[in-house]
Amino acid sequence: MELLEDKLRVWLDSAKFVKPHSGVYVLYNRNKEPIFIGETNNMERTFTEYVDSEFSESECKQKTQFYQREFTDNQKERQLQLIEVFKSETGMLPICNSEIKVETN
Repeated sequence: MELLEDKLRVWLDSAKFVKPHSGVYVLYNRNKEPIFIGETNNMERTFTEYVDSEFSESECKQKTQFYQREFTDNQKERQLQLIEVFKSETGMLPICNSEIKVETN
């Protein structure tokens, strides 16, 4: 299930080269299942932290193999939209979003 129009990208091959724009992103496991839907004010900084730390803050995100991204100025709103789409299609939150409190309507 791909949630964004962006192509599915291999995590380490291209995560280091993301531009420093605000946006949303979806992390996928090796089975190409969405495991986390995130938002950030600076995708380059966020992805650099993820790559440098190897997701040390989240064992769940360590399963990341692929990602999609979308640059937008309405990242928080877009993240909630994507979470709602995922939830309506599957009846649950992405597994790594379940670890944190995500406010949805």
